[in-house]
Amino acid sequence: MRTDLAVTEKPAGPVRSGLRRARRWLSRHPRLERGYRIGIAVIGTLLALGGLVLVPLPGPGWLIVFAGLALLGTEFVWAHRFSGWLKRQLARFWAWWNARRDARRAGRASTAVR
Repeated sequence: MRTDLAVTEKPAGPVRSGLRRARRWLSRHPRLERGYRIGIAVIGTLLALGGLVLVPLPGPGWLIVFAGLALLGTEFVWAHRFSGWLKRQLARFWAWWNARRDARRAGRASTAVR
């Protein structure tokens, strides 16, 4: 999962460079810039919420959530900060989950040997 997230965050990637180019063009057109920010807010929010709905199901739920937050993070600083915080919390959760799973397996293995 970390490699998937790293690919979406690559600063030199084609998606981000395309977004930067579009952003520079839009900064010269104030009316379009407002529509762009609204569009980014709507699409990013839909992606993030849609990903949250998909999290309990098999599939790329968290990847979609982070893609939505990354899209929001291109225009909104709060979304960029929240995305970083959420990634740290998710990494802590998976470390806890894996340690718990390993401890349970070790407990089962020791009782099966007796």
